[in-house]
Amino acid sequence: MRINLMNSLQPPVDEKLSSAASDYSAVTTPLQRLSPPPRIQRQVTIEGQPDSLNSVISNPGSFPITIVPNRPASFYGYAKTGGGVFQRQASTRSRNFRPGSMRKVRRRAVFKNGDCNVMQKNLMRRRLRFMQDLYTTLVDSQWRWTLLVFALSFILSWLFFALLWWLIMYTHGDLEELHLPEHQEESGWTPCVSAIHGFTSCFLFSIETQHTIGYGVRTTSEECPEAIFMMCFQSIFGVMSSAFMGGIVFAKMTRAKQRAQTLLFSKYAVICQRDGGLSLMFRVGDMRKSHIIGAGVRAQLIRTRTTKEGEVMSQHFTELEVSADECGSDLFFIWPMVIEHKIDENSPFYNMSATDILQDKFELVVVLEGTVESTGQSTQARSSYVNTEILWGHRFDPVVLYNKERQAYEIDYGRFNETTQVDTPLCSARELNEIYKIQEGFRTPETTFTARQLSINHSDN
Repeated sequence: MRINLMNSLQPPVDEKLSSAASDYSAVTTPLQRLSPPPRIQRQVTIEGQPDSLNSVISNPGSFPITIVPNRPASFYGYAKTGGGVFQRQASTRSRNFRPGSMRKVRRRAVFKNGDCNVMQKNLMRRRLRFMQDLYTTLVDSQWRWTLLVFALSFILSWLFFALLWWLIMYTHGDLEELHLPEHQEESGWTPCVSAIHGFTSCFLFSIETQHTIGYGVRTTSEECPEAIFMMCFQSIFGVMSSAFMGGIVFAKMTRAKQRAQTLLFSKYAVICQRDGGLSLMFRVGDMRKSHIIGAGVRAQLIRTRTTKEGEVMSQHFTELEVSADECGSDLFFIWPMVIEHKIDENSPFYNMSATDILQDKFELVVVLEGTVESTGQSTQARSSYVNTEILWGHRFDPVVLYNKERQAYEIDYGRFNETTQVDTPLCSARELNEIYKIQEGFRTPETTFTARQLSINHSDN
């Protein structure tokens, strides 16, 4: 049923809108920065059952704890010290755990530093598959393992070829007592390699041959063809091994992941009004003077979705449309920029109010990609925001100012994460658009509205 509203209804609606506006302006406190409850500091005496906490422990200045029956004292972090006295134990858990805090640890797929929180298991022939791609395995491994393989590859090759040289000397008879270097002039013996006394001499000659050191004492003669072949083979092997291991270290030092360490994402994302509508924003920056060429930003939302058939997709990705100013997702990345996602009809946040943002479980993954100007390599930096890291009713402070004395733009990275509280409605973007439509309608002499828009129930009488 449609209702025709005349100008006589204008005053009550204005009062309703002004009341709603006053309620909206009350939202000036960031949802994330609510201070957590104080840490529990207490010492209590338990009577009755000395091995369990069977009462509610509370002190002034702290919050009560709900006690589960027949739970040991250690379940609550207490230890018996004698005389029925239980004292709070020092936490032995990970640094993410905070005793006395009611804040829940949020699950996230991407950490703030860009590492993916993914573990793999039950992989068939995992080690064999990784060994088949040895180069990538060594580049992706930690530095201690790369350097260990680097050192072992040379040491083992030296020992292996030293053993081969020793076998050549032994089979030729160069290691016999009368054929050693100090008796060769007397016996007239011509060795395969001069100045060889034993395995130690073979090991030193192996190093000199593989790395073409050539001290000039030990040399190969024409007496043994196998020695000439071995010298050529080890020289070729030494060049190949040096190139392979040197390439691994070089690739590890110059990989794009290291460049991503100087790409910054703001600690929080914010939601505020821009041009009359709600927008979700976060800031990106680059610490280096060498710029990222062809920089682009993508944002994807991870949350649970239920299909029409009842299938629950716990990790469902939704692409968000983002832009920087009016340049789309492609950036001319010379200073920090605020990336904006307009919450419109196509946005998954369109029906979410401030309360929904706080209570819903989701993760916003943001990706910055581009080409490094100095090396020409592609790089990618990642970060994410969970619901508790989105500040409703805030906007970012400017960090780029023009310095007239230096005649250049200055970037203050000390304010990179700083935000300012602004008046922002608590309602969703859909409800805000409906309010704007009603407000715009009352500015015309005669406008028709549906009962749903005015939240009025009418009968057909």
